[in-house]
Amino acid sequence: MRRWLALLVAATTSLVLIALLVPMALLIRDVAENGALSRATVAAESVSVAVGTPDLALAVAQVARPVTVFLPDGRTIGAPATRSDAVRLAATGRSVTAAAPGGSEVLVSAQSSGGTAVIRVLVPDDELMRGVREAWLALLVLGLALVVLGIVLADRLALAVTRPVDGLARVSHRLAGGDLSARAELGGPPEVRSVAMALNHLAGRIDELLVAERESVADLSHRLRTPLTGLRLDAESLRDPEEAARMQARVDALQRAVSTVITEARRRSAGRESCDAAAVVRERVRFWSVLAEDQGREVEVVLPPAPLPVAVGAEELAACVDALLGNVFAHTPEGASMAVRLTPHEEGALLAVEDAGPGIDPALLERGNSGGGSTGLGLDIARRTAESSGGTLVVSSPPGGGARVEIVLSAP
Repeated sequence: MRRWLALLVAATTSLVLIALLVPMALLIRDVAENGALSRATVAAESVSVAVGTPDLALAVAQVARPVTVFLPDGRTIGAPATRSDAVRLAATGRSVTAAAPGGSEVLVSAQSSGGTAVIRVLVPDDELMRGVREAWLALLVLGLALVVLGIVLADRLALAVTRPVDGLARVSHRLAGGDLSARAELGGPPEVRSVAMALNHLAGRIDELLVAERESVADLSHRLRTPLTGLRLDAESLRDPEEAARMQARVDALQRAVSTVITEARRRSAGRESCDAAAVVRERVRFWSVLAEDQGREVEVVLPPAPLPVAVGAEELAACVDALLGNVFAHTPEGASMAVRLTPHEEGALLAVEDAGPGIDPALLERGNSGGGSTGLGLDIARRTAESSGGTLVVSSPPGGGARVEIVLSAP
C-alpha cells in the first residue's frame, strides 16, 4: 500500500507541476525575448533621432550592439547587412520585428529630408535566451523537489495507515498460533481502530469460550466417574469369572478412552505449551537405546548442545518421539541401524528419524493402516504433533534405502 500511494502521489504531483511549470517556462522565455527586443527598440530609437544630421555616424558608433542604418539614397551606415524584405517593409514607415540569421532584427523607420531611413538593430539568439535556461533549470529543480516532498509526505501518511494494519496482522497470527493474550493497539484511522476493536472483542470471546470448554471438560470428568464406577461394580458382581474379567477389561478400556479424550480436550483448552526439544529427545532416545542395544542396532544421535525450545508440550513431544522410534523397532528387522537428528530450523527445530529398513509402505501414511499388525497411528500422532505446533511432517526414502521421517516444529 505504501508503494502504491507513493506512486499515486508522484503521478498526481507530476501532472499538476507539468500543468503549472510548462506555461511558466514559456512565459519566462517570452518575457526574456520581449525584454531583449525592447532594449533593441530603445537603441534603434536613440539612433533615429540623429537621422538627417551630421552626428548619425557618431550615434551609430555609440550603440553597443550591431546597428545598421539604411538611408533613402541606398547607402548604409554601421554594420553591414542586406536590405531584406522586412527592411523594405519598414521603409514604408512601419516599425517591424523579424527573424534574421543568428537572431531577430528590430527595424525602426525615421523620416529625413531625403525620405524614410530604416534603423536595423540585430538581437542575437544568446541575448534573446539570456537567463531563460537558468530559470528553466530552477523550475525543474523546484518541480523535482516538490515531487520528492510529495512522495515523502505520502509515505508518512501511508505508514500511519499501514503500521496499524501490520499490527492487526501480527495479532491475528498470534491468535491463530494459540496466544490468546494477544490484543491489537487502537491506532490509525477510525476504520482501522474499528477493526482493532472488533479483533480484540473476537479474541476476548474466544478466550471466554475456551474457559467455558475447560469447565465443561471438568464437569464431564466428574459426571462420567459415577457411571463408570457403577459399571465396574456390576462387572465385579457377575458370577461367571470369565464374564466378569471380560466385562472388567471392557470397563478399563472405556475408562482409558474417556481419560484420553478428557486429557486431549484439556490440553487444547489450556493453550499452546512449549518445551526444550533437545532435552525431551535426549531422554526418549536414552530410553529406547536399551532395546536398541539388545537388538544389536547401531543408533546415531545428533542433538544440539544448547536448549532448543519448540511450541509443543513435553508429554506430547515425548509421545511423538516414542511413536516414531516404536515404528522403527516394529517395522524394521533386528540389527537395522537408525539415526535420530535434532537440528535448528528457520521455523524452530527439525527432528529427523531415519532407519536402514525395507522402507515405508505408502499405506502407513493413512490413519489406522499398518503393514505389521499395529494400530497404524504412529505417523498420525507425529503428524498431529507437528501440525499442533504450526509445523509439518514429511516422509521420504533416502537414496541408500530405508525410511526418513522429518518433522518441523515451530518455535514458541
